[in-house]
Amino acid sequence: MVRLEKKSPKAAVARVLQEIATRWESPWEWAWASRPAGAGPHAVPRATTRQLAAFIEARQDARLPGEAMSRITQESFDALAAYWGNPDCRLNWNSPYILPIWLQAWWQELRCEAELYLGTVRQDQRVIGIAPLLVKGERACLIGSSDVCDYLDFVVASETEEDFFNVVLDDLKQRGINHLDLRPLRPDSTVLTSLVGVAQNRGYEVLCKPEDVSVELDLPSSWEEYLATLAAKQRHEVRRKLRRLSEAGRAGYRFVEDNPAVKNAMDTFLGMFSESRRDKSTFLTPRMELFFRSLADNMSRAGLLRLGVLELDTLPAAMVMCFDYNDCVYLYNSGYDPQFQSLSVGLLCKVLCIKESIREGRKRFDFLKGGETYKYQLGGRTVSLYRCQIDMK
Repeated sequence: MVRLEKKSPKAAVARVLQEIATRWESPWEWAWASRPAGAGPHAVPRATTRQLAAFIEARQDARLPGEAMSRITQESFDALAAYWGNPDCRLNWNSPYILPIWLQAWWQELRCEAELYLGTVRQDQRVIGIAPLLVKGERACLIGSSDVCDYLDFVVASETEEDFFNVVLDDLKQRGINHLDLRPLRPDSTVLTSLVGVAQNRGYEVLCKPEDVSVELDLPSSWEEYLATLAAKQRHEVRRKLRRLSEAGRAGYRFVEDNPAVKNAMDTFLGMFSESRRDKSTFLTPRMELFFRSLADNMSRAGLLRLGVLELDTLPAAMVMCFDYNDCVYLYNSGYDPQFQSLSVGLLCKVLCIKESIREGRKRFDFLKGGETYKYQLGGRTVSLYRCQIDMK
């Protein structure tokens, strides 16, 4: 329980507001939560009349005119999904990796020994942000893991970042959490653009450093414009490989997007995934396969999954697993049939995915994490990814 001095100045009242009022709807809820451990349902709470009066003062009078009241509650994945689907909730869901349906798939299939923290911050009745965290002891990190989640972040409404992060940090401190380990982060993540500054202003120790790279590509309006952006040698190679493919048989490229067809398409994709490279076969454990299938089902139901299939004489030769979100196509993973390896079907499946993305008017193509050579040969540019650690002791 937070204790008040007998003569509380305005600053002390504001401190009560920050430490207590953000978590309770009424002084009676606060008092009930403060009752002695093991007390029965009729036990008198420890909170005194003076403390309850101070709480009411903090709730009603400590705000400046027009200032919004912020509070944080713990919610469920279903509640988060409702906010995502509500156009009136103007939250910034900046990548598919922080969508409720992605986080839920990860939690269901790949969860670790940690407590789920889905802190949702409101100003009055408006949701201004969500903190999707895992808590273990005195430490917290973002939900997800870097092996299957290329970018992680908080979900925050524009122009509310400072208020949101102050409320979240206060709540974490009250819960005894004193260290945040946040990764992988894009340079435009709310962690790097907002949280770092808030934490530094509070006197916390902050260490952020690059730990990996991602590669992305701005898409032009036409296929020919795209080819013109490539180096002459790479442009020649793309055309040559496409010509060789067409000479080998009847080549076709299509997307599988409808949920009823996804299950069978995922069977083919996962087979190619594990057959195309030994390290991918090792990576695809039974647990990881369940995650891929659960993720594909969730994302296809939301209309975000695209399974690109390159066929040669009606036989699947290569596939890519992509997500189509906010005018960007995210190339999540890929595989190919080794019998067609000499035709460079793995690379061409990605090339044709770029071509179709341009045709459909997408603005960006994200090759995602990893600096593989082919990404740069296809016109990609580097985006540094960061790890940020915040010590709140």
